[in-house]
Amino acid sequence: MWDYSEKVKEHFFHPRNAKLVGDANARGDVGSISCGDALSLTLKVEPDSDVILDAGFQTFGCGSAIASSSALTEMIIGKSLDEAMSITNNDIAEYLDGLPPEKMHCSVMGMEALHAAVANYRGETLEEDHEEGELICKCFAIDDLMIKRVVEANKLSTLEEVVNYTKAGGACTSCQEKIEWVLECCLKEMAEKGLMTEGVKSREEPSTEIVAIVESIIEKVRPSVQADGGDVRLLDIEDNIVFVEMSGACVGCGLSGLTLANLEQKITQALGDTYTVFPVQQNLSNTMQKEGSYDV
Repeated sequence: MWDYSEKVKEHFFHPRNAKLVGDANARGDVGSISCGDALSLTLKVEPDSDVILDAGFQTFGCGSAIASSSALTEMIIGKSLDEAMSITNNDIAEYLDGLPPEKMHCSVMGMEALHAAVANYRGETLEEDHEEGELICKCFAIDDLMIKRVVEANKLSTLEEVVNYTKAGGACTSCQEKIEWVLECCLKEMAEKGLMTEGVKSREEPSTEIVAIVESIIEKVRPSVQADGGDVRLLDIEDNIVFVEMSGACVGCGLSGLTLANLEQKITQALGDTYTVFPVQQNLSNTMQKEGSYDV
């Protein structure tokens, strides 16, 4: 049984501003009912001053989600948009006198809804503000860029913490290897920025034999991919994940998944162990090239 603070219980049993603001001019929707958590945040913003005059929330989720949403509305009413945007998920948790580690994702959901509402008010879209990341967790629709934002903002260093703060990998667990890779990359970047000096694991390089086998398989598949105007090349191998970059006509092509599945099957059969072939977007591809990749 999780230990909830009295303030969490108070906001759960007696939530503040649990409503749809009728004359709202800003709205942020995050999550989905199918994923188990969804939050809609509506704001009434004074156009001349950008001050939040009213806020309301509607949420589908657990008690911590309700409490976090309730707390957020109380924290932002009366603040300017810039002041509200400085509020972090940790601020929401602290306002509630703490949340169980397993429920920190509820405070993150509140912060994401606020950012979405402010973007909506300003006539922006999150796609314009943030690059669309590579989907990591299909169960909860979490991409690598969201994981990186949460890891850096909260100084996370373990898979368990990432699951607690984002829910990614908390359902079927099949994406946890990918999450660990994203986490490792993020920890390296944080260490380079001086944001974190501990928790960076040293990686074990794949054997030259494994690299040669994977390269050979990809080389055999490339001609058929290139014939359709695309291309695929090996970037890196870590643990049982093969990272590839797909380019040309492969980008955004619905059939690229068949190419990846074909590679997974061939590599798994050749190496006698289960391997995942993971496509890396251009922004991550550039980072990996700096760290060293394989030329096919």
